[in-house]
Amino acid sequence: MYRFLLTRQWVILTLVALALIPAFVWLGFWQLHRHEQRVDRNELISRSLAAPVVPMDELSSVGAGPDPADRFRPVSATGVYDAGHEVLTRSRTGPNDEVGYLVQTPLIRDDGTAVLVNRGWVPAGGDVTVAPEVPAPPAGEVTVTGRLMVDETTGNTGIKDRPGLPDRMVMLVNSEQRAAELGTPMLGGFIDLTDSSPADEAEGAPLPRDEPDHTGIGAHFAYAIQWWIFAAGVPAGWIILLRRELHDQAAEAKKRPATPDPATGPGPKTPATAGTAG
Repeated sequence: MYRFLLTRQWVILTLVALALIPAFVWLGFWQLHRHEQRVDRNELISRSLAAPVVPMDELSSVGAGPDPADRFRPVSATGVYDAGHEVLTRSRTGPNDEVGYLVQTPLIRDDGTAVLVNRGWVPAGGDVTVAPEVPAPPAGEVTVTGRLMVDETTGNTGIKDRPGLPDRMVMLVNSEQRAAELGTPMLGGFIDLTDSSPADEAEGAPLPRDEPDHTGIGAHFAYAIQWWIFAAGVPAGWIILLRRELHDQAAEAKKRPATPDPATGPGPKTPATAGTAG
């Protein structure tokens, strides 16, 4: 009755089912991990944004970036902008998902060290091979306040750091790269600007980035449940197909005419006895 399980079709079907079950289970746990990461990130952002403002050099130092646990903490720094070494970070979205640039400007402090400040976003303009005109930052001594961020790398952003870009354009916001270009010691990480004193009131000044979302958790948990339902559905589907095959075999057997068994079937007919000769 079950010999059909050894046919090529059923062997392949069974092997595929056995492969899908652990794959779907793993995908479910992967989505659950993504959900936990999102929850942890939301808690980190909420906790950091609620912390008091501290000088950036309390959480960062030259040659060493901030602890990832201190991301989004409000920090401040005082110095003079070095607009001559300002660069633009390509392919960043702004209002209404418009593509533009982030404006990175070093802030030189009294002790000679620098802080990298992301002043905000500007639109790309018509020609993406030419850096748009960006209003100069406030002159003289400036005190900036913003969110502390770790340096961007290809590993933590997925953005490929491509060489050969147009003048003044880069792919990542990275203090180590800017320090090498500037030739000045720079605190690790950078500041996402939220406020400055004096304020940057120039027309067309970069728009500070919005506060990061720390309320939504996405659909990762629902996706995890979905993958586990799929994993449970694979053996259920296999059993349904098995029962259907058995049912089809039984129906086919009923259609075939019965074949007498030679051992138990009727024997040869005996001729009727003729009348007695008189």
